[in-house]
Amino acid sequence: MSTPLSPTAQAVLDAFRAVPSLRDCPSIAAALRAAADQVVPKNALYARSCCEFTGESARAALLAIAAELEQADD
Repeated sequence: MSTPLSPTAQAVLDAFRAVPSLRDCPSIAAALRAAADQVVPKNALYARSCCEFTGESARAALLAIAAELEQADD
C-alpha cells in the first residue's frame, strides 16, 4: 500500500489523470519540474525582495509536489 499523497499533490495528480493518455506520476513530476524552471528559473532572481521570496516559494512548492509524485506508487 502506498503512502497517501498530500491534498496538493493529489489535486495535481487528479487533474493530470483527467487526460486519459497521460496517467503516470513520473510524467507529471517532470512536467512540474519543467514548469518550475520556466516560471521561476533557478538563477533568475537577483536582489532579496518580496518578489524573489514569493518566486522561490512558488518554485519550492512545485518542486515539492514533483518530488512527492516521484516517490508515489502509481
